[in-house]
Amino acid sequence: MLKEVKISVLMAVYNTTFFLIKRAIDSVLSQDFQDFELIIIDDGSNDKDRKELLDYIEKHEAKIVYIRHSNRGQSESINRGVLNSIGKYITILDGDDVYKSNHLSACLQAVKNLDLICSTTETITDTIDDYFVPDKNDLTKLIHLDETILFGTLFGRKKVFNSINFISGFAADADFYEKAAKQFRVKKVNLRTYVYHRNIPNSICATIKKANLTQA
Repeated sequence: MLKEVKISVLMAVYNTTFFLIKRAIDSVLSQDFQDFELIIIDDGSNDKDRKELLDYIEKHEAKIVYIRHSNRGQSESINRGVLNSIGKYITILDGDDVYKSNHLSACLQAVKNLDLICSTTETITDTIDDYFVPDKNDLTKLIHLDETILFGTLFGRKKVFNSINFISGFAADADFYEKAAKQFRVKKVNLRTYVYHRNIPNSICATIKKANLTQA
């Protein structure tokens, strides 16, 4: 029987450059709370950076699990990660973002009397405009990131993730949080221990924002 860990960190990657993935991995490995597993779900990436990734994972195989499947999207990849997790708590990290060194311990403290939290971020941007993203209820309108729910800042008990699957498509993270709020104790908290890199021009959010503002 596999030894249970406190936290399962899930990271779906798809054609993310090794430099960025390594940066994300290192931010998990350097946490001040070490009772975790990191599950990397390769969502059908091409071969370009895979060898470097696998070589790096092998050096840390006591902490990292690697899963690969054909391209299915972030939501399906995270759902599969949940099925393979052994942690009492589950959280997510995007392959191009990072945790501050106290992120996991801060989340554990914040979720103590709750089932699920979503936190604010420290956001890296190129312009002030990058702090604003499409409103899921009206993609032609923009809202501040602090008003949104982001995949990477979700942190909760495994029972929440076992009860609700992530849907495919835009705002899957918000959909998950809203469904959880109907069944569990949830709260948006102000931690800013998750570093969100919004200065990546080809991200899904950036692409949707550009397309809808052009049409507006």
